[in-house]
Amino acid sequence: MTPARPRVVFAYDFDGTLAPGFMQNHAFIPDELGLNRGEFWKEVNLLARAQRGDEILAYMHLMLAKAREKGLELSLESWRRRGATLQLFPGVEDWFERQNARAAALDLDLRHFIISSGNRELIEGSPIARHFERIYASAFMFNPEEDAIGIALAVNYTSKTQYLFRINKWTLEEWDSSTLNRAQEKDERAVPFDRIAYFGDGFTDVPTMRLVTDQGGYAVAVYDADEKTSQAAAVSLREEGRARLAGPGDYREGATLDLLAEAMLKEIGARAHTPALVRWPDIDPQPELPLDD
Repeated sequence: MTPARPRVVFAYDFDGTLAPGFMQNHAFIPDELGLNRGEFWKEVNLLARAQRGDEILAYMHLMLAKAREKGLELSLESWRRRGATLQLFPGVEDWFERQNARAAALDLDLRHFIISSGNRELIEGSPIARHFERIYASAFMFNPEEDAIGIALAVNYTSKTQYLFRINKWTLEEWDSSTLNRAQEKDERAVPFDRIAYFGDGFTDVPTMRLVTDQGGYAVAVYDADEKTSQAAAVSLREEGRARLAGPGDYREGATLDLLAEAMLKEIGARAHTPALVRWPDIDPQPELPLDD
């Protein structure tokens, strides 16, 4: 029986990592809600503070409340249509197949995941959704008529780490907490942390990057080369020991992120396949000593 190829995971934040800025800023807030982007996020912050709540829950609540005020369509399909127009960094659309081919040449099984505080439904409608094993992101709850009626899942900066452990144990269903929390020896887990690379850009990625880095994996800080705030966030991730690798948001072949991905896959492949190359002598480790005459 042919042994399974070692499984490797590239996990990504979305906003600021695969796409510039917040996904809601691209069209939904300015065009459909008719609001100033900055004012919307200021209201989110004020609502979270007033309610002593979570900013992710606050932004999702305001998205729904303001969409209802405008009479916008709230079906699952309408959210996915909105996601189809999301702007991506250069090279993102052909990145996944390129890395998959490299991994296969190294006899590795590469899988891709999203771990994002953005909207799952928007990401599901994006041109790259088909490449992901799972999209872990904040999600709406829908009624039988498929209209968004509330919030089903909120992924914030601390809960992102949960999804790394789901990947590590390969317990992928969001609702399955019993299997996730079951004790499991590290060497029995499906994807060791040293075979996980996480690509992120800022504050909501801090605990995730720290976890991956401390467990021997790869944390890659992605920044927008045209935005000083984004560059400062990347430097902060380095200075605080959260990420040791970095590159501008350019996923084209030969760009920094592409070269880093190639190097990481080669290193993971060498480490994963080395044990199979070891051959010890097939003899008794404690041979009997000859008797004295």
